[in-house]
Amino acid sequence: MQYKSFIARLLAIGLLAALSATASAQGYPNKQVRVIIPFPPGGTLDTVGRLLAQKLGDQTGQVFVVENRPGGNGTIGADAVAKAPADGYTLLFNASTFTTSTLPLKSPPYDTVKDFAPIALVAKAPLAVATAKELPVTDVKSLIAYAKANPGKLSFAIGSAASAGHLATEQLRRAAGMELFIVPYKGSTPAYQDLLGSRIAGFIDPILGSQGYAKAGQLRVIAVTSAKRVPSMPDVPTVGETVPGYEAYSWYGLWAPAKTAPEIIKKLNAETNKALAGDMKDRLLGNGLLIEAGSPEDFAKFQKDDTARSMKIIQDAGIKFE
Repeated sequence: MQYKSFIARLLAIGLLAALSATASAQGYPNKQVRVIIPFPPGGTLDTVGRLLAQKLGDQTGQVFVVENRPGGNGTIGADAVAKAPADGYTLLFNASTFTTSTLPLKSPPYDTVKDFAPIALVAKAPLAVATAKELPVTDVKSLIAYAKANPGKLSFAIGSAASAGHLATEQLRRAAGMELFIVPYKGSTPAYQDLLGSRIAGFIDPILGSQGYAKAGQLRVIAVTSAKRVPSMPDVPTVGETVPGYEAYSWYGLWAPAKTAPEIIKKLNAETNKALAGDMKDRLLGNGLLIEAGSPEDFAKFQKDDTARSMKIIQDAGIKFE
């Protein structure tokens, strides 16, 4: 009898916990939500993250405030989210670098799978191959020819180690047989500053970052990294038109700390997909991004597959980290 009574108490506790979580999700959010972006303001990640935060706030009636926490190639801000209470009031908005930033670390501060709950894949971002306007190249073919004629003299920026732009640069270098001098930066903004000043020759980064500069004639976009041409830049060829089989993307997603109530995850996923179906969709598409709405489970699978793909590029290219 005592055993049955003990089991009954456990079941009752479990039921109360489930009801409490459901009630909490139904009232969520009832206060300000922090969205941590682990890179400096001004880049594509920051632009998309702030737009999403604004839409989530408009839809829920609560403030979703963005907090930039740069440093450690994105690990400082992500670690803050991993260690935050799992109540849905601290979220992470990050780029594809999230799946690769801890790969070279001997003692990562967190596990990208075990310590986070995927909410939604927000968008995929084809990258633009941008070059300084003084560089005497107009397309990928002439870029390859210039690199081979000037071995070791062609410098390309990377915004952060193991970022999509870094991996895309390594892919291009290997596929085209080019010798490139890689210059690391702490984010896209300082890299663009040096590209505009012709202190570096090129930079592969999401289209949104270079599109405005290209329209103003401050740099040249010679190709995009997607499989097909981008509607917002129909006259710009793909890298694959010159280097068959080449394709690369960055992407952006939203996470919560692990153990966040499934009901809260589902609500945030639904609100994110709602935002992506509204006027935010037009803004993203107009800036060369591709919408990838789906379930939290879809996002988890996408993250797993992308981690494996990125790891193979890192190993094949022999990328070393400081």
